[in-house]
Amino acid sequence: MKEEMEYDTTKSQETLLMPTARIGTRHFVTFMLFLGMANAYIMRTNMSIAIVAMVNHTALPRNKDIPVDFDECHLVGVNNVTTKKVPLKDGKFIWTSVEQSTILSAFFYGYVITQIPFGILSKKYGASYFLGIGMLINSVFGLLVPIAAENSFFMLVLVRFIQGLGEGPIVPCTHAILAKWIPPNERSRMGAFVYAGAQFGTVVAMPVSGYLSEYGFSDGWPSIFYVFGVVGLLWSISFLLTVYNDPHSHPKIAEDEKKYIVTSVWGIGGISEQNIPWKKIVASSAFWAILIAHMAQNYGYETLLTQLPTFMQQILHFDIKSNGINSALPYLAMWLFSMFVSVLADAMISSKRFSITITRKIINSIGQYGPAVALICASYTGCNQFLTVTLLTVGMGLNGAIYSGFKVNHLDISPRFAGILMSFTNCLANFSGLIAPNVAGFLINKRPTQAAWRVVFFIAAGIYILGATIYLIFASGIRQEWDDKRLISERRHENDSTVENGANIDKNNVLLRVTNGTFDTVKH
Repeated sequence: MKEEMEYDTTKSQETLLMPTARIGTRHFVTFMLFLGMANAYIMRTNMSIAIVAMVNHTALPRNKDIPVDFDECHLVGVNNVTTKKVPLKDGKFIWTSVEQSTILSAFFYGYVITQIPFGILSKKYGASYFLGIGMLINSVFGLLVPIAAENSFFMLVLVRFIQGLGEGPIVPCTHAILAKWIPPNERSRMGAFVYAGAQFGTVVAMPVSGYLSEYGFSDGWPSIFYVFGVVGLLWSISFLLTVYNDPHSHPKIAEDEKKYIVTSVWGIGGISEQNIPWKKIVASSAFWAILIAHMAQNYGYETLLTQLPTFMQQILHFDIKSNGINSALPYLAMWLFSMFVSVLADAMISSKRFSITITRKIINSIGQYGPAVALICASYTGCNQFLTVTLLTVGMGLNGAIYSGFKVNHLDISPRFAGILMSFTNCLANFSGLIAPNVAGFLINKRPTQAAWRVVFFIAAGIYILGATIYLIFASGIRQEWDDKRLISERRHENDSTVENGANIDKNNVLLRVTNGTFDTVKH
């Protein structure tokens, strides 16, 4: 049976002296990336709430051939208490469900286009510049959304498309920066913290957007884009002035912290240049496992991110303020659980009882099977507001585990090309993400019924299950040979050999990886 051997990073780091400062430059970089991810998801999410306030739902056309079940929950049972449906405030725009889905998905069409180009360019020219400029563009065009909406449907779609173009660098460039700044034994925690900014941003955006829609200036909903646009501008400028591509280029980092990061990430040989091994990457089953899990995640996640406020309005009949709060609860749970499970994942790896591969598979299974089960159950809760919101909250909470699963797995298998790998998986994953709101819009168009929404939830659940299963079978936590030329592959002809402690290893079936001049075995 083939075993793989990797740089035993957790072991080698025990011999390194930790930096004297408890809070270092790498922590500041991580915090800024967290805020950047939060801003990115605020820009992505605020339209989901705003569009509920912008649309005149009463004037929308309905399919006369299908029973109009819009009022099937006109009496809603909450904790065994029956309450009447709250009258909803309509907006001025008469956009069908398909047109609303077009507006929501326009962002993702722009988003996927810039993923791969910026992933490659960030490898050559540095990631921090592209990330900062991209978010600056995103923020500026966010300020233009109200003007575009008043002008025409086409102008609004175009502005959201350009916002997506600007946000494209956020994930691949973040991954590239993390790969250079974060030691392997801190990746689960730091990586989960950074990507949990997505949930933090969503948790902030939804209730604040709901409040601004009701009480904000400029007739309510436009204030959403003005407020968050200014916040995005401030972060972009701060990021460009304070964050550097790697420890070597930072002018003020402590020398002991720089040595700790560089040695733990790259080994005593330091950083070496290497051409991108495209053919080997494409042939890697570990890469494909991450890609498919990522695509499944984005379909399920974007289904809820873009459509949950509409579901809350159409089926559960929450007013705009309650809609924002209840739509945010699942993402609050996801944020909190991702923090907990990241500590658990690092503890599992540090304990030496679980390999990186096994840890990633266990944690990712929780993160994708969990929401699948919750979506299936939530589709049968009928008009029970409390039970539906609870199930969606628990399901999305468990989904937070993916940030210590496939989401940081790129860093395990290829710290050198992590940004490029993420640009590819995130690009293709967002193709499925942009399909999600269109599928949902098609299914509920002119028939906003529980039955139609059940189909939406079942499709998302099935895709979650497919992605989780493929990842469980093919994923790996081993640093791949193509990531570094210094990784040595040897084959033994007939006899077992002894390595230092007398352990017998079948060299015909072992990939040896050298760490600081010694050989360490890691089963996977």
